[in-house]
This record gives sequence, C-alpha cells and structure tokens, in this order.
Amino acid sequence: MIAYLSPNSNPLDLLQVGAALLPILAIFWALVFAKWKGYQASLFALAIACIIAYTVFHASSKTIAISSISGMLYGLFPISWIVINALFLFNLSVESGQFKQIKQYIASITPDPRLQLLLVAFSFGAFLEGTAGYGAPVAITAAMLVGLGFQPLQAAGLCLIANTAPVAFGAVGIPITVLATISGLPEMAISQTVGRTLPFLSLMMPMYLVLIFAGRKRMWEVLPALLISGGSFALLQWFSANYIGPTLPDIIAGLGSLFALWFFLRARRPIKEKEEMQKGLGRAFMPFIFLTVFIILWGIPSLKQHLDQWGQAKINFGSKEIMLSYLSTPGTAILLASLLSIPFTGCSYRQVLNIYKTTCQQLRYAILTIAAIMAFAYLLNDSGITFTLALALANTGIFYPFFAPILGWLGVFVTGSDTSSNALFGKLQYETASRIGLNPLTMVAANASGGVLGKMISPQSIAVAAAGGGLIGKESQLLRYTLKHSFILLAIICLIVMLQTYLFNDMIPN
Repeated sequence: MIAYLSPNSNPLDLLQVGAALLPILAIFWALVFAKWKGYQASLFALAIACIIAYTVFHASSKTIAISSISGMLYGLFPISWIVINALFLFNLSVESGQFKQIKQYIASITPDPRLQLLLVAFSFGAFLEGTAGYGAPVAITAAMLVGLGFQPLQAAGLCLIANTAPVAFGAVGIPITVLATISGLPEMAISQTVGRTLPFLSLMMPMYLVLIFAGRKRMWEVLPALLISGGSFALLQWFSANYIGPTLPDIIAGLGSLFALWFFLRARRPIKEKEEMQKGLGRAFMPFIFLTVFIILWGIPSLKQHLDQWGQAKINFGSKEIMLSYLSTPGTAILLASLLSIPFTGCSYRQVLNIYKTTCQQLRYAILTIAAIMAFAYLLNDSGITFTLALALANTGIFYPFFAPILGWLGVFVTGSDTSSNALFGKLQYETASRIGLNPLTMVAANASGGVLGKMISPQSIAVAAAGGGLIGKESQLLRYTLKHSFILLAIICLIVMLQTYLFNDMIPN
C-alpha cells in the first residue's frame, strides 16, 4: 500500500492522477456508454482497479486481495442484508394484498401522482434516511412508488434524487459525527454549517422532482403544495441542525414535511374513507409501523451498544479485523419488523418462507453487484487511488471552495456513503483550508454538503435502487437517468459554498 499524501506533499505526479482516474472512467464507460449490466460493469471496474493499484500505485497482491475481499464482505453484510429484508417487508405487504389498501388510502389523500411522489419519496424517504440509512430508504420508497403505479425507471430514479436532501444527517447524524471526529472541529459547529447550506437544496427539491416527473407547466399547477413540502422540510432541517444537533434533522424534517403536506391536502380535499377501509387500514400499515418503531429503537446509541455486546463477531482477515454487528445492523431491525407483521398479514408461515426465498432470488444479481462495487471502493481507498484524486482537487488555490464539495461528491460516488467520504477527506479538507487561508469549518462542512449529490450516482446506490424498483440488470439506464441531475445540483452547492466563503462568510458560525 502506498503512503497517503498530505496537502504539503510535493506536486502530484500527473501519471498517477491520470491512472487514478481510469477505474472511475471505466465504470462510467461500462454503465453509461457500453450499457452493461450492473454486475458486469462492477466486475470490469474492479479488474481495472486491481491492475492500476498493482502497476502504478505499487500495492501488493496481498493488499489488493485483502481490500477486495473485505469490501465484498461489507457489501454482503450489512448492505445486502438490509436490502434483502427491506424488499422482503415490502413484498410481504404486496403478496398479502394489504398494500392495495395502502394505495387506496394514499389515493384518498391525493390521487395526484406528483404529490404522492413527495409524500413517499421525499418526506417518508427522508425519515427513513434519518433512522436507517444504508440504502434502505431508496429500496423501500422505490418499491412503494412502483406499487402505486409509477414506471420502475422513474420510481427508482426519482427516489435516488429525492434521497439527496437528507443524506448528510442520515443514520441519526453519523456522517456529521464522523466528520467532527476526523477533522477535530466541534460537531455542533459542523451541524450548523451544513444546516445553513442544505436547506437551500431542500427548499427547491420538491419543485425539482415534480419538474423532472411532470414538466414545468404541471409543476406550476401544484406550486402551493410544493412550497409547503419543501418549505416545511427546509425550515425544520435548518432549525434542528442549528439548535438541536446532527442526530434529528432528517427525522424531524421528514415527519414534519409529511404531516404539513398531509394537513394541507386534507384541508383542501377532505378525505372520505369507507368504513371497511378504516377497519383494514391499521392492519395494512402494521409492517411499516413496526418498521418505524424498530428503526427508531435501533438508532438509540445505548441500545446499539447492548446489541453489539450480545451479538457481534470478529473476523481477523490478514491485517484487517472485520466486525460483524449482526444484531445492531438496521437489516436485523427490518427483519424483526417483518416477522412481527406476519400475524397481521394473514399469510401462513409457509407463504412467508416462499416470499423470502423469492425475494432472495429476485436480488441475486443485485447482491453480486453490491459486493463487487464495495470491493472496488475498498480497493480504491486502500491503494491510495481515491486520495490521489482528492489531492489533485486540493491543489486548486483560490478556486478550492468550488472544488471542496466536489471532493465530497467524489468520496460518496466511490464509497456510496457520506460517512465514508467524510472519514476519507475530512482531515484533508481541514488541512488544505488552513494552508491556503480559508475557514476550515466551511470546507469541512462542504465535504458533507457536496457528498449528498454523489449518492444518486454511486454504483452502490444505483444497485440498491434498481433492486427496489425492479430494474435489476438495467442499472445503466438508471445511472443515465440521474447523472445529469447530480451535476446540476452539485454545481448549485459549489456555488453556495463559494458565496459563503467570499461574500457571505457571516453565515458560518464562529
């Protein structure tokens, strides 16, 4: 493994920078231009990364093997474990016939698919991101939208785009906590800074989603509802990030915007439920009620610590120690929610077993894709390829505030996680900002803010969304759907960070 470089290192070797780009260009080419299936593109990119790591970055064959296998294991557990159980819960609701009642209820709130999109993908998805993360929100909401009648490509793509607004505060604020630990800056100050950047994105996100889905004219038709949805989310995200901390912005903003839009629609169009629907509605929602309760419980740090004491395995693999926290992972919480829902679905245990088996068969190629992608990400990180690209971006001088969010975007694209991106580049952002005379807090927070826009095109996220939307084998179509929007929204965040740095630096807390 090569030694990691610091911002004070000698000028970068252009050969290394060019070589570091090749694995990323390879996966883009395979998905966007060659239109290969997800697992084919992932394995191809992994092979290219192995060659570059060995020949240019002088990583040993042992390092390459350990990194690749460790990544594959992480892709299988906890990522695939979460996806399998999330889809199982949804399939259980569908196969029991109870999701039909949920569809009828959502239609009774609003028959308009533009607003159904906001209720499910934007608000409920943000709530799930705040409690679970790891791709579960996209898998569940994409499946729900398909069940509501959305086209699979639209459903998966729109859920990926909607999932950007809450990512920085996902999984009970873990990305911000990690960023504070790595950079040495106060957690609350980072939370406040991110909470003064992302609300601009959150405010416009409902309008942006409906614009993509229905066009400009039909977006203007529902503008009041869009402002209620985005405005309530942005306001609550700003308030909780600035005055409570990084743990609750997604949960508060997600639920707040959900209820705000629900009340707005109910006031304009009173809901008339048939008596038989009222009786069966509670049973129909039980899987999702249990899901919510268990995900909230699993987010409590003290409970997580106890679960890790009772159910955690260590695997010593080469120079790495892999921790398998099989009880505290959100995947186990989702499975328990599914199992407790069985008596309310009316399914026999034999039917449930068949549904689980079918779900695993349905996801077999998605699991292979996720495992290969995580092997690719681990290898890029451990060989120094990712850090070389980061260091190249860090040498942009006065334009660095524009490129700081791109660094976070790159990290999330490679790893699929804002937490991992913050762990990779948080210290680099701090040191670079200090060296060139910028406010380190602005640049460190920019890593998290920019990272959220890499989520929608990360191969890991693409694979999860494809699984949820029934698009396994069509990952290339999904990437082409989201790619343009990732660049557009990233440019907006880069511009905001530039303005915060040079014109509106009083936005940044002391």
